[in-house]
Amino acid sequence: MPERKQVKVNIYNQPYTMVTEGDPAEVEEVATAVDGLMRSIASRSGSADGSRVAVLACMHVADQLKETEKELKALKDLTASKYAELLKLLETI
Repeated sequence: MPERKQVKVNIYNQPYTMVTEGDPAEVEEVATAVDGLMRSIASRSGSADGSRVAVLACMHVADQLKETEKELKALKDLTASKYAELLKLLETI
């Protein structure tokens, strides 16, 4: 069983203690990205309400995830198509 490590981070001026079995640096990197996103949203929206900013940040991340999933599906479909073409070519040999 991997060792669980505590990582202390600050997101939007709030301290959090996260637990990870992975690399603590990755947790810190993600926390820094979330903090930056929330600060960017707050500065553009003029809202300092943490809950509102957090919801908008979640919506942004969910949108990015959806786009990435679409791109992944397109790549998988292309790979499957190219694989099928390759098999047909190999059958002619």
